[in-house]
Amino acid sequence: MDCGRSYGVDEVVYTCSGCGGLLEVRLDIERLSDTVDIGLWRERPLNVWRYRELLPIFDDSKVVSMDEGGTRLLRCRNLAKEMGSENLYIKCEGDNPTGSFKDRGMSIGVSKALELGFKATLCASTGNTAASLAAYSARAGLRCYVLVPAGKIALGKLSQAMMYGAKVLAVKGDFDSALKAAMQICLEERSIYLLNSVNPFRIEGQKTAALEIFDQLGFSPDNIVIPVGNAGNISAYWKGFNELRMLGLTEKLPRMHGVQARGANPLVKAYRSMSWVMEPIEKPETVATAIRIGNPVSWKKALRAVYESRGSMIDVSDEEIIDAQKLAARMEGLFIEPASAASIAGLRRLMEEGVIDKDEVTVCIATGHGLKDPEIVLKICEPPIEVDPDTEALRRMLTV
Repeated sequence: MDCGRSYGVDEVVYTCSGCGGLLEVRLDIERLSDTVDIGLWRERPLNVWRYRELLPIFDDSKVVSMDEGGTRLLRCRNLAKEMGSENLYIKCEGDNPTGSFKDRGMSIGVSKALELGFKATLCASTGNTAASLAAYSARAGLRCYVLVPAGKIALGKLSQAMMYGAKVLAVKGDFDSALKAAMQICLEERSIYLLNSVNPFRIEGQKTAALEIFDQLGFSPDNIVIPVGNAGNISAYWKGFNELRMLGLTEKLPRMHGVQARGANPLVKAYRSMSWVMEPIEKPETVATAIRIGNPVSWKKALRAVYESRGSMIDVSDEEIIDAQKLAARMEGLFIEPASAASIAGLRRLMEEGVIDKDEVTVCIATGHGLKDPEIVLKICEPPIEVDPDTEALRRMLTV
């Protein structure tokens, strides 16, 4: 995306060998315009593979799928009233097979690993990527290795990766150092396929969430508000909506609003300075472990999505994140992990600051299920109250 150099779709390359920049898959839109049939799409099940024509896997026998996608898009009237909005939706990506949006990208990424003849996969992860890659690699019959920052991964996610059979290596350091090591290993060991979001095929799966929102609403929303960690997902949504426009299926594009935790907000700082320079944060800290990333690899793609869409980047405190997590659970019955709640906390701030109007159609992206990080619940909620097992004791505790 920097120097314009192109590579064959079957070349094993993660970043440009010329300039070191990020890669992205470019579709032949002119050819696809003659083959894409939205009526045919809507005859298929609502999942990632509904949009088969836009997915760069060419051997159907290599497709690895667990019916990912097709997640709920819920209109949240109670939460909307609390926020002062009239048209608030939440896209519940925790509905995916391993409980997070990562499954969309892993279906494509692991399929590509098979198509290219790899026998093993590897990623660095704060949790959700590890769980997803481990599951899809198991389904594909591939060995899987994951690098996680020691002591900084939620147990719900770590237990998933372990149960799916991945070899989990706890790196002494943060996510950024784990990712640097993972990329170096895969450049040297050509038998292992890297499946972090620097891999452009991951983005191809994740863009299908944008296509689903368009399908579910029947139009493009005014705003997408999305948590930002390693920054691949916000660019994936922007890519999906742009491809709909290029195919002539919609003229409208949403504004993209990225939300970071205040203790891990390098993109917010870059946005505030309106620059194309990002200064990494050496020791990122936040209760939202999934976005505890100080040097996001896809930062340039994320900024492009925000600038091109006339959107914004905003940060929120841990207190705001926890409050939003509780609100989603207690007002809408949605149990989402802290990183997901960052989008709701961000929307509240964006509305207070007049960036988003109350009558605009806004979709908040809830990237993962609350059971991914159950420890936080034990810290922020009241513990069970012990009572004697008789009706009088119980009655004293009940209020109607």
